[in-house]
Amino acid sequence: MKIVTPFRLAALAAAAFAALSLTLGFVVIQDDHARAQTVATVSGEQRSKACVRSTHHLERNKRNVVAYYTMAFNDKNPRRAVELYGGDEYIQHNPLAANGFDAFIEFVESFTTAFPDAHIDIRRVFAECDFVITHALATGAVPVYTELGTKLVDIFRLDAHGKIVEHWDVGAAISPTSVNGNPEV
Repeated sequence: MKIVTPFRLAALAAAAFAALSLTLGFVVIQDDHARAQTVATVSGEQRSKACVRSTHHLERNKRNVVAYYTMAFNDKNPRRAVELYGGDEYIQHNPLAANGFDAFIEFVESFTTAFPDAHIDIRRVFAECDFVITHALATGAVPVYTELGTKLVDIFRLDAHGKIVEHWDVGAAISPTSVNGNPEV
């Protein structure tokens, strides 16, 4: 028989709270000031207009995003990428780029003209609902991507037909050293 200690009781209470929180769609996080706060979890369904769950549609969405991204940047053909994979609208969340596919085409053409060796090496692709996330290494555009490259995470939202309609991104320079020796991308 196990003895009930304050630690075990606290662990049990925390596990029960976590299970209940996840069931209700909330997560408790600790901020820098050690205050607990509750935030609603975000799933693709909350903003989704075209949530797909079938493996076939998720795989289609992943293929479309990879083709769109590589055709635009690596093949330097953003116009064709938009023709094949662009939806009715293009909502851009990168503060350096404007909304719309015309702005996307202009941005990519300008960027790849200025940096003809720019290359995006997509290493991982994830899909959930109508979102596709890529994890990539960007190189060949110094100083924008730095000498070692830049790690990129791009998030795309697709419509019911697998066409790209929204984009977010996050990038950071590859570090020159690593305490753990693991690759960043």
